[in-house]
Order: sequence, then C-alpha cells, then structure tokens
Amino acid sequence: MSHSPHVVTVTAANFHAVVIEGSYERPVLVDFWADWCAPCRMLMPMLAKLAEQYGGRFLLAKVDTEAEQALAAQFGIRSLPTVQLFRNGQVVDQFMGALPEPQVREFLDRHLPRASDGLLQQAEAAMAGGDPAGARALIDRARAEDPDNKRLPLIEVRLLASSGEIAKALEAIDGLPLEFVSDPEVAALRGQLNFAAAIEGAPGETELNARLDADPRDSEARYQIAAHRVLRGDYERALEHLLELMKRDRAYGEDAGRKGMLAVFDLLGGGNDLVARYRAKMMTALY
Repeated sequence: MSHSPHVVTVTAANFHAVVIEGSYERPVLVDFWADWCAPCRMLMPMLAKLAEQYGGRFLLAKVDTEAEQALAAQFGIRSLPTVQLFRNGQVVDQFMGALPEPQVREFLDRHLPRASDGLLQQAEAAMAGGDPAGARALIDRARAEDPDNKRLPLIEVRLLASSGEIAKALEAIDGLPLEFVSDPEVAALRGQLNFAAAIEGAPGETELNARLDADPRDSEARYQIAAHRVLRGDYERALEHLLELMKRDRAYGEDAGRKGMLAVFDLLGGGNDLVARYRAKMMTALY
C-alpha cells in the first residue's frame, strides 16, 4: 500500500498542498497516528484497504504525530488515533479510536460523493428546465445503478413538486426516512411545498391585493400573497406580510404568520441578512 496513489504520508511541509488544497478536488481523510499507539497500528491497514476499495473517492493522508507534533497541536489532536475528514479546505467530521470497519464505512459513506450523484444532479437540472420526463429517466437510472443512494427519496419529492403534484409531494416528504428529520434541505423543501399548497386554487396576486386593500384584516389574502411572493423569490415582501399577519391574527392557520416566517428562514439559511433582521423583528413582536 505504500505506493498506492490513494495513500500518502504528509508533513507540515506538504500538509496545505495535499490536504487543504487537495480537499477541494476530493475528500481527504487524515489519520493522525503514532507508532507507540496499538489501536493506530490496527486502524491504519484497514483505512489503507478502504482507500483502495473506494478507488480514489477519497485520499488517505497519514500524519505521524511524533514527528509532526506542531501539526497535531494545530488540529487539536488529543487522543490517538484521531481521523479527520477534510472537504473544501475544512474539517467536516472526525472520529477517534479504532472503529470497526462497518462503522468506518458508514462514516465515509455519509460524506463521499457517489457515482450516481451526477445522475441526480442532471435530474435536478432537467426539473429546473421543465423536463420532468427526462428527470424521471435519470432518477430511474440512478436507482438501478445505485439503489442505496440516500438522496433518491428526496429527489423523488422534488420531482413531484416540480410536476405540480403538491399533495403527493407533501405526503412523500412526510414519509422520508428518519435520518432526514433534521435535514435543513428537507425543512426548506417542506416550507416551499406548504406555500405552494396554500395558493392551489387561490386567486392571483392582483385580486388578493385588492381584497387586502379593501380589508386589511383579510388574513387569508395576506397569507396567500406572502405565499405567492415566496414562490417567486421575493422573500422580503413575503416576510413583511407574514410578520404583519403574526401581529394581527395569531389564530389564523394556527399561527400561520409565525410558522411561515420560520419556513422562510429555513429556505434562506441561517447566514442570510434577511433572516437576522426579520428574526429580530419577529422576537420583538412576540415579546
């Protein structure tokens, strides 16, 4: 294994080039070890074997912490073995100790790209381009080639949504495996679907705006306007309407204004400026 293209020894001199820069091209698994560490000697050959079996889907980088103490200190290594996974220049996950091979495989599979991921990306592009039949063919091909790809159920929900089958998409998203429960992407998609469901059969924005002008207490019109705004990406105006709805009518839709704001926050992600501003406004209105 010492001459494998998938296993390298790194030092302080080449760590940045091999691990940091290299992780932009493929994931890099860094094994911090020492010769005196018996669990390290057990783990290392298994990691090398997996690097070969995974055929270049990740690079195994070995760091001798006795020789590279400053490097180990830089990455907070306090027990051996410690194994860190780098992607796009950052540590994204780690484990400590000599885990059994099935657990190491599970660790890797959570992070490594799969061959079928490219097909699913093409399927999403086909959906965005208004080609649901093409997307379906790509999804079916991905399932045939890689039935264990955990993104398949989520892509199926996206296909239903892009085809306008909102009720079926909501049913499907409720049936996703438990591992998706706390997935931010799922929360964002659920919010989009709920907004889409809210305007199925509803009037257009012009009529809704006229209704709201005639009666600012028309909570249904206000919520449906917000839903229209969300679905065409006008998130600030949507949040304004949802905030006003929350202030005026907490009973509507079982607090639909506040829940709608939270759904928009999920869509935008925590680092968005709108999220910070409107979360503060929401908290002020609540308390």
